Amino acid sequence: MEQLSFLNPSSQDYLIEQFSSDALCNDIERKMLESRYAPLLEVTDRFDRRSVSYQLSKNEILHSWLKYKEGFSADLVQLLLHEMGAHPGDLVMDPFMGSGTTALVCQMQGINSIGYDVMPIADVSLKAKAACMEYDLPELRAMLEELKSLHMPDSYSLKTPCIPITQDAYPEYNERYLQFIEDWRIHCIYSENAKNLLRLCILNSLEPCSYTVKSGQYLGWDSRSPKVIHANELRAAKGKKPLSAKTVRSNILDSRDTVLLELSHVIHDLEVIQHSSQTHEKAQITYKQNSVLFELPRLPDNILKGVITSPPYCNRYDYTRTYALELVYLGLDNDSIKQLRQDLLSCTVESRSKLEQLKRFYTEIGQIDRFHTIHQALCSNPAFCEVLDALHKREQHGDLNNSGIVRMVEGYFTELAFIYAELFRICQKGAMVAFVNDNVRYGGEVIPVDFLSCSLAEQFGFTVKKVYCLKQKKGNSSQQMAKFGRVALRKSITIWVKA
Repeated sequence: MEQLSFLNPSSQDYLIEQFSSDALCNDIERKMLESRYAPLLEVTDRFDRRSVSYQLSKNEILHSWLKYKEGFSADLVQLLLHEMGAHPGDLVMDPFMGSGTTALVCQMQGINSIGYDVMPIADVSLKAKAACMEYDLPELRAMLEELKSLHMPDSYSLKTPCIPITQDAYPEYNERYLQFIEDWRIHCIYSENAKNLLRLCILNSLEPCSYTVKSGQYLGWDSRSPKVIHANELRAAKGKKPLSAKTVRSNILDSRDTVLLELSHVIHDLEVIQHSSQTHEKAQITYKQNSVLFELPRLPDNILKGVITSPPYCNRYDYTRTYALELVYLGLDNDSIKQLRQDLLSCTVESRSKLEQLKRFYTEIGQIDRFHTIHQALCSNPAFCEVLDALHKREQHGDLNNSGIVRMVEGYFTELAFIYAELFRICQKGAMVAFVNDNVRYGGEVIPVDFLSCSLAEQFGFTVKKVYCLKQKKGNSSQQMAKFGRVALRKSITIWVKA
């Protein structure tokens, strides 16, 4: 396995000289963090933004079955498993399972894994991929041939469900066909494994068959969609300018053709996987659809060889909106999606504090003293307090465009602190923990998520071994650059060890 290589001389270029635009707020503690962890910062050319996102996985066998933009690549997981010295029989965790890349790479190497995710998409994806050696290929080919000969009657009138933000997301034919094939999938004679695999293929087909595109915090809409056309008609009647919608893709794909193509692609991958000469050690994947916040405290001490994960970033991106098509297809209604938004790690301005919920939970499991210890450690962290003070000052100064930003940032680090503390407890001596994350900036205030997380991890007992930094520097929003100028932000992989 090739080791990560480094560009040490350039690491200075990735440090922040001034965290507060125009020196409006105190940034002494953040500067101290930069000075403290700068010797551990290593800029590497062995991975880039593609390897810590879905880009490298979109053409890979197995990992391309779900276009999950927030996932990282199998190559990155392999590098980190090698670095932590994981071997068959060890147990590795991904607290934010996503599309399941960590668990699947571990499975291929005979390494046991455990993980959690609140998004139901993760459940479908992981079950489908983890069963790759179990599928009956003749059964899947028979399913594909039956689907090819199956045509939706012109009289079929049912439509795939929608909620307000997904209303008119599909052309009329696609809207009917997606419900038609779901009805067929539920009642067909094939095995549950085959049915779930088809479900994943349909999930992966939804966006290209729609007028939408995943765009940052929200769904982006095509100018050809009935929703945009109707909205612009109403705006024109009131003398307003039309919405600035765009063409999200040259062609809105046919849902029947797309699902068939997805299933054909998956079957081809399975043929390659099952017919390969490579033998795989048997490994167990333990997964539960729930928040990691309420699962880690129940686990016993000293069980993990390591952790590889990428939590939702503190960037206001709302996965319940960007994945609304998929969530609605999986049966969630508007109220369920709103609740799911709250269950996620606090990363949107609508997130509410989970502190009281955590306090009740720790009380119920007889660990209220542990709750207080973790919370007090967080509240005593000087850089965390400085960030909150700065954001409050920016809010009073009118520099934040949403009052929920302060609550979101506070909730984000509060929840991560509980996760870091529990991970230290359940890691074995010598275990390695790798977190992929982005630094952020709000109202002219830079928040060093990587170094602040390192300082919290140290409070709970970890030793910071390394902070790998991507060569590419992350930018700021156009609004912030116009008001406060541009500051390059790090995208990092923090490496901690339980010494």
